[in-house]
Amino acid sequence: MNEELKTLLSRPTASIPDVDRVCFGLARQASYAAAKNGDIPTIKVGRSLFVPTVALRKILGIEVAA
Repeated sequence: MNEELKTLLSRPTASIPDVDRVCFGLARQASYAAAKNGDIPTIKVGRSLFVPTVALRKILGIEVAA
């Protein structure tokens, strides 16, 4: 696991463009399209969308630390 991914997963949430760039190699527009389609789990805070890193770990098959 590279340092950028470790840093991303160390937080409770991450931005959609960061997640998709680091984990899936998607551009910004494709990132938001994937989130809108439900391919990437998100939570809404105000008008902003974030990816919960617990859900991201499940998608990536990375164990959640207890």
